[in-house]
Amino acid sequence: MAYQHGVTEEQIRSVLAQVRYPGFSRDIVSFGLVKDIRIDGSDVTVALEITAKDTSIPETIRQNVEDALQALSGIGQVVVNLDVRTPTPNPSAAAPGPTPIEGVKKVIAVASGKGGVGKSTIAVNLAIALAQTGAKDGLCDCDIYGPSVALMLGSREPLMATENDRIIPIEAHGIKTMSMGYVLGEHSPAVMRGPRVTSTTQQLLRQVEWGELDYLILDLPPGTGDIQLTIIQTVTLAGAVLITTPQEVALLDVRKAAAMFGKVNVKLLGVIENMSYFLCPDNGKRYDIFGSGGGAREAERMKTPLLAEIPIDIATREGGDHGMPIVIANPQSPVSQAFKAAAAALL
Repeated sequence: MAYQHGVTEEQIRSVLAQVRYPGFSRDIVSFGLVKDIRIDGSDVTVALEITAKDTSIPETIRQNVEDALQALSGIGQVVVNLDVRTPTPNPSAAAPGPTPIEGVKKVIAVASGKGGVGKSTIAVNLAIALAQTGAKDGLCDCDIYGPSVALMLGSREPLMATENDRIIPIEAHGIKTMSMGYVLGEHSPAVMRGPRVTSTTQQLLRQVEWGELDYLILDLPPGTGDIQLTIIQTVTLAGAVLITTPQEVALLDVRKAAAMFGKVNVKLLGVIENMSYFLCPDNGKRYDIFGSGGGAREAERMKTPLLAEIPIDIATREGGDHGMPIVIANPQSPVSQAFKAAAAALL
């Protein structure tokens, strides 16, 4: 709906989306700080709700909003109403915007647009391959409903806690790991809704005694739901690695995952094409079961590297089922070499 001088709420909101929260790269609209916009002729009133300990932050935002709106053609008087709230102490609550995980230098998300593409297999072997370069490495299984990392690593150890009630991660194959699989066991489902899932995800990331790590790999669940959004909006990510298979149905969904990361300015570090082809063990002939070249074309379209093409391999599947990842079970195999090349390219 147009108002006098052609000023619209859409124009106002677009301008506000350019105002950054002090100290962060995200804007006040995506943070949800804008609660109301009222237009009376050419006059504009904006209501903001801000939770901050630092009293200078609300005033800085107010001034930035006023300056931004007054620069818009057709604007008369600008009024910014602030509802400033003091944050409630809560050690598990996330700060506004992405923040680092204590002790971790770089956090890398491994993601896919759909299930069944072997994302967890990639995350496990990639994390171990990174550790084999000498890096201090960790792996967090962020799939609350379908955790599989515990099985793939063959770990059955009970979880322990420090004197400060921080969870001690399980160490397996040279990496520190955490998964709901350690909490639930193999046969217990995670029966919980959105808010509980969000808080559980934060606990897995921030209440774990990771120590000093060069890299923490996050094995995200498939899709673009609550868990993924919670992580990318609250954790400072070095970037994301996207997993796909060659066929179009997988590429369609990986584009959605790429778009999700793009909207929050998370860098794409590369694409790994899994189940890329099958090498017949009898004659060495290659069979492109799911097509060929899809991952390479998608990586080129996204302007990001193709880190590896991982073939379908019986030993890789067996390693995941028996808790002995292929890069440990057979480090000289072509699949293991592909994972090591992916790790090197990622670094």
